[in-house]
Amino acid sequence: MVNLGIFGNKSVLDDSKLAKENVQFGVDYKRLSKYPIIGKDHVIRSNSVIYNDVTIGDDFRTGHNVVIRENTNIGDDVLIGTNTIIEGNCVIGSNVSIQSNVYIPINSLIEDNVFIGPCVCFTNDRYPVRVDYDLKGPKIRKGASIGANSTFLSNMEIGEGAMVAAGAVVTRNVPPFYLAIGSPAKIKPLPRLLRVHNRI
Repeated sequence: MVNLGIFGNKSVLDDSKLAKENVQFGVDYKRLSKYPIIGKDHVIRSNSVIYNDVTIGDDFRTGHNVVIRENTNIGDDVLIGTNTIIEGNCVIGSNVSIQSNVYIPINSLIEDNVFIGPCVCFTNDRYPVRVDYDLKGPKIRKGASIGANSTFLSNMEIGEGAMVAAGAVVTRNVPPFYLAIGSPAKIKPLPRLLRVHNRI
């Protein structure tokens, strides 16, 4: 686990640089575990924690207090907002904007050009602490937009270019270029003017 301060233009973190860059080691990892790999031109703000075995592309930015757990792969030009938690074993594409206070559970997939508004909560356990269940996070397909304060049951798929309205509670899959709105969310076709890809 690496507690990162602010870096710039460093493609792989190494021991000699870590001591000079306000980095702390807090956990002993397995013998084959690897330090995080972070691309060039990144800004990682204070109190952010990036675990080992994480790979991140170029032009990466965080707010404060971000947690990114092990075995997560993140593409280029990604923003992770303040107080966001990515629980690990996740894949996040390129040109993704994740706002503050978002919870992304284990086994989540977020494709390219996705926008996730503040305070969104994804889940991956359909029957918490009641029965054994294979943890399945969301699949957010390319160009989808997720509104603030929306909540998702486990294993939901949000189709390409789909939108989820603010405050929606998503209990079933959303087809490509459809809108989920309300609690529980109703699914309806997007108006024609919104059937375009995100400009992130």
